[in-house]
Amino acid sequence: MKITTVGIDLAKNVFQVHAVDERGRAVLRKQLRRDQLTAFFVNLPPCLIGMEACASAHHWARTLQEFGHTVRLMAPQFVKPYVKTNKNDVADAEAICEAVGRPNMRFVPIKSVEQQAVLSLHRVRQGFVRARTAQGNQIRGLLGELGLIIPKGIVNVTKRVPTVLEAAGEELPASFRQLIERLTKHLKELDRQVDELEAQIKAWHRGSELSCKLEKIPGIGPLGASALVASIADANSFDNGRQLSAWLGLVPRQDSSGGKPKLLGICQARRRVPANLADPRCALGDPGGAAQARLHERVVGQAARAASSEHCGRCAGQQERANGLGAACARPGVPGRLRARGLGRVAASADRRIGGSTTQTRQRRAHHRLLRRSRSDGKTG
Repeated sequence: MKITTVGIDLAKNVFQVHAVDERGRAVLRKQLRRDQLTAFFVNLPPCLIGMEACASAHHWARTLQEFGHTVRLMAPQFVKPYVKTNKNDVADAEAICEAVGRPNMRFVPIKSVEQQAVLSLHRVRQGFVRARTAQGNQIRGLLGELGLIIPKGIVNVTKRVPTVLEAAGEELPASFRQLIERLTKHLKELDRQVDELEAQIKAWHRGSELSCKLEKIPGIGPLGASALVASIADANSFDNGRQLSAWLGLVPRQDSSGGKPKLLGICQARRRVPANLADPRCALGDPGGAAQARLHERVVGQAARAASSEHCGRCAGQQERANGLGAACARPGVPGRLRARGLGRVAASADRRIGGSTTQTRQRRAHHRLLRRSRSDGKTG
């Protein structure tokens, strides 16, 4: 019995293994506990191992590679068509084993520990920024209920709350004053946490040669450059910059059929990358640079081409993101006639190509309004 290909259905404590020989016949179906998985593959001759890209997939991929195995990670949506029956661990492991041997399968690059650590910093910083925005809005809302109005913006909240409380005098109860002061302290603490994490990210950026190269592109700052380097993992997964731009979500979705092209709105892939890529002002490293937001949209395509040309990729593939640590979300390639342009230019091109029914026009206008609203809301973050 010679095992050539193995499919592993990952979980927290129980792992299902499905193995086949060189003829594709199933020779092993086994369930392993977490502490048994390493011992099982240490004694197994080198073979091809397939796994779905999930939160712990990169850890297990690095571990199994140390034993001499060839490990491939795949997006779950690419494995789903190979499931023959209802969903269960045995069927999933068999589907993974079948999918990893397909010659046209797209694989997810394996991230290093350092890349995962940098993405963790970005995700935690993103969480603090959202909490800071929510805390500022809560303070403004509570004061607004009592007729005390503070302009939008985190800076206005921290600066004007003491003045507003002092101007209100004895009209405000002591308990309410103490509550606002406590919330203001919490807001300042969140702001301090954001600054500390940003300093750590910039320190890593200065030590990364590739990240420093990306920063030289106009409109790309330390946060955006470090997030691109850590998220892409291996630019060999993309044939060219257009594929990377499609993965970032800078192209419209397609629903074409029968030779009739139908372009929809800009895909939502940008929401699955760290906030410093989703928010142009953060990517520029300038929280107040709203005037440069459109510039960022145009230069992200340049960053995509620069990252791709660094490795001169040969094999087509896609990349995962969702949580930046392993969850997969691959995107189809981009038609040759579409270039890596900014959101506004791509949307305008889509408008010209779609041509015009009233329903499609309303959909496009609604989508553009959502884009403008998301940019304006980001100012408070």
